[in-house]
Amino acid sequence: MIIALVLIVSRGLSNSGAIEVLARYLVSSSRPLGLHIGLMSGVAAALSAIMNNVAALALLMPVDMQAAAKAKRSPALTLMPLSFASILGGMITLIGTPPNVVIATYRGEALGEPFGMFDFAPVGLVVAGVGVLYVALVGWRLLPESCVRGNVLQDLRDLDGYIAEAIVPEENKFIGESTRVLHDLAEESDVSVVGIIRGKKRLPGLAMRETVERADILLLEGGPEAIEQFLGAAKLKYSGAEKYASLTSEAVLMTEVVVLTNAAVIGRSAIHFGLLRRFGVTLLGVARKGKKIRTRVRRLNVEGGDILLLIGPEEALQEAVAAMGCLPLAERGLQVTQRHKALPAVAVFSAAVVAASLGWIYLPVALLAVVVAYIGLRIVPLRQIYTSVEWSVIVLLGCLIPIGGALESTGGTELIAGSIVDWTTGLPTVAVLTLLMVVTMTLSDVLNNVATALIAAPIAVGIAQRLEVHPDPFLMAVAVASSCAFLTPIGHKNNTIIMGPGGYRFGDYWRMGLPLEVLVILLGVPAILLFWPL
Repeated sequence: MIIALVLIVSRGLSNSGAIEVLARYLVSSSRPLGLHIGLMSGVAAALSAIMNNVAALALLMPVDMQAAAKAKRSPALTLMPLSFASILGGMITLIGTPPNVVIATYRGEALGEPFGMFDFAPVGLVVAGVGVLYVALVGWRLLPESCVRGNVLQDLRDLDGYIAEAIVPEENKFIGESTRVLHDLAEESDVSVVGIIRGKKRLPGLAMRETVERADILLLEGGPEAIEQFLGAAKLKYSGAEKYASLTSEAVLMTEVVVLTNAAVIGRSAIHFGLLRRFGVTLLGVARKGKKIRTRVRRLNVEGGDILLLIGPEEALQEAVAAMGCLPLAERGLQVTQRHKALPAVAVFSAAVVAASLGWIYLPVALLAVVVAYIGLRIVPLRQIYTSVEWSVIVLLGCLIPIGGALESTGGTELIAGSIVDWTTGLPTVAVLTLLMVVTMTLSDVLNNVATALIAAPIAVGIAQRLEVHPDPFLMAVAVASSCAFLTPIGHKNNTIIMGPGGYRFGDYWRMGLPLEVLVILLGVPAILLFWPL
């Protein structure tokens, strides 16, 4: 319940425009790169402490990319530091990241009292503060040269190899003429006709000897502007545009969006999702893991982290992007009504946090009151309540909690804890704590961080009981380590989200992430022992 409510509250803070107003005042493309990264990373960490860290990244990423575009530098230089900082900031409070909620809840079951809202803050502030300094001063310099020089968004717009589908409308002047005429006209516009589809069949070769018929579909390859020029010269229309929405109107825009990890469009193609049929929007290009995909993109199944290049009327684009669950990679303008709602949104949330922290009200009830207030103030429309929750995480929790209970009741947890204690016989307790952090951190790089916390929490308590020490430092070690997924793009959703916009490859993350994980262990263990003694 806490995780679901925090996700809805995060949507409310986003809708109110409060965060974007703050970011606009703080971000300037004229600042030195190191200062810009430090400032953005600090803001990301601070926001992640009071809201879901995925939502914090989603709010700040368009602002950061806008600054990169104005400064004419690759967004890859700043997106990975931004993602890492948002992950670090989530460690500071109970509601900053789901693993903290898992650890706090398990402590309540095992020891009778859960961790409070700010019990994570002493260790979290130390780790996050030094981590932000690292990414601002050193981390971004460790990125490979390909990241520094590349700009996947510019590459996506500049590509000459988009595939578009155009249809021959009724009474077109070329009906009955040889298809060679269209090939010649396309060549003048620097466009290639790579195929012709008639009915449900694709004509063999380039169909040079065929005649043009009504409703023929031409597969065109070229740049967006060149394709548009050819369609105008040949009096053709984008396939489907004549039925749904005109893509040749003056209000047409082109925009890039990133597919979030819980987006509705994941696993579906543009045709299956009905992008053109429902919204009058066409998918022109896809960038996936730094590579551009240009062939039959409308039939390509979308994956999390993909960048989509869309074209369509402005209002239709906004509606389509919202329905798909994607994040526009351009800075959004704020409506006047949003500015008026920013202060109430922050005030209601702050009051709930204070009340829950002082023990005046149970945290889930406080968060529920915030959600009800946001609905009443129309900050979060009712239709967004369901879509704001990452149901995959909720279902994962529901499945893993009984599995963890079964592991504990059957003696599995005691067996694993005993094995770790036996392997480290003769070593000081600090070494066992450090080993637990290393193992948990390694699991978090390849597993979901919630799953890692659920598995590691009972083992941590079991180890503490075997060593006859207090379980709190071991639980805190699991909380910190399960949030540290910096080596791969699959360990944390934020790393997946930035992969497409930054043009990162799988192997780019460890260069900046490995020193950070070592730093977290070197700082985290002493901080845990200082604030949570054995």
